[in-house]
Amino acid sequence: GGMSLKMKPQEFASTPSNRAQTPSIQGKRSNPGSLVNGIQTTSTSSNKQTDTVGTTPLQVGNNNRTGSNGLFANFSKYVDIKSGSLNFAGKLSLSSSGVDFSNGSSFRITLDELEFLEELGHGNYGNVSKVLHKPTNIIMAMKEVRLELDESKFTQILMELEVLHKCQSPHIVDFYGAFFIEGAVYMCMEYMDGGSLDKCYDQDCIGGIDEPQLAYITEAVICGLKELKDVHNIIHRDVKPTNILCSAAQGTVKLCDFGVSGNLVASMAKTNIGCQSYMAPERIKSLNPDKSTYTVQSDIWSLGLSILEMALGAYPYPPETYDNIFSQLSAIVDGPPPKLPQAKFSADAQDFVSMCLQKVPERRPNYAALLEHRWLKKYREVDVGMSRYITERLERRRELVEESGGEDSVKSVPALHMGGL
Repeated sequence: GGMSLKMKPQEFASTPSNRAQTPSIQGKRSNPGSLVNGIQTTSTSSNKQTDTVGTTPLQVGNNNRTGSNGLFANFSKYVDIKSGSLNFAGKLSLSSSGVDFSNGSSFRITLDELEFLEELGHGNYGNVSKVLHKPTNIIMAMKEVRLELDESKFTQILMELEVLHKCQSPHIVDFYGAFFIEGAVYMCMEYMDGGSLDKCYDQDCIGGIDEPQLAYITEAVICGLKELKDVHNIIHRDVKPTNILCSAAQGTVKLCDFGVSGNLVASMAKTNIGCQSYMAPERIKSLNPDKSTYTVQSDIWSLGLSILEMALGAYPYPPETYDNIFSQLSAIVDGPPPKLPQAKFSADAQDFVSMCLQKVPERRPNYAALLEHRWLKKYREVDVGMSRYITERLERRRELVEESGGEDSVKSVPALHMGGL
């Protein structure tokens, strides 16, 4: 079915226990290294990684073969060892031949229908791979999520699959299907050839995103977030540049990575997950994060910070706050909100960002109001040439990587990007 999915194309790693087919898709074993929060990347430095021979996933697979008393015995409510399926009661069921949702929709896709093309990224959760679906000749991004003995991992898989199959939107990555092979869930989604937007800017060489294209990206992201909220009553909760994908071929920008998204109950979400670098002040200040009220306003702060980062080419808070989690938290909570530079950006653009970065959440506009802002209206009917723009920036990035001997430039990463407290 042409259902749409929102996820990041992520990682495809060693299929833990699918002994027969694994080598045919794999080519090489994956490195369970550090994919940045499981985002689809087009990392040019992946071939420099030390191969750890996929020991973690292989152990999972091997242990799992010891029978029903093995690794997932405590999770029998999810994992049916005998049939090899993963079940979320009343929601969905996953097996090696696809996924069935409770609303009757099914997506049939299996490992042997896929041909591995290249690794797009890798990390602690598993790998994201570029694959060819041979029956349809469609290029897909396949994200692997390795199961762990952690209730939250099952919740995350369920949430991402639910969001992906429900939300068919031009602003959210398309969903093609998912399957389960003992130790891992594999989700197949639209391949976005530009990868995540953080590959399209830097502070020194490529520079930040220019205003017309920044307005286009902003509108696309707001439309995706607004649709999640208005149509499905879901908030994303992890808005940041690495969770926004772009296509150079299509000139499109789409949201992905819904593992920590959540249904709003009475307009509040009771959790504090997500990357803390982009967390709104009111979330950081909450004395009891688990009980903190989360509204759409908190995602609007994260959006504002993401727009600013894309414009500047780097995370907006000063580098001197990076190395210490508490100084970074303090800058967000106590310091003035960062602003767009006046010399390079219009007054309308500056106003838009300052509206998103109001310290008091009630002062931030909602999505409908943001879409009516002069800044977005000004560029709405303008062809900003996104396809060419993304293509040129990624080409420049490739040239820079080659000039530096194949090493991708390492950005200075704030402490909270690592997960924080």
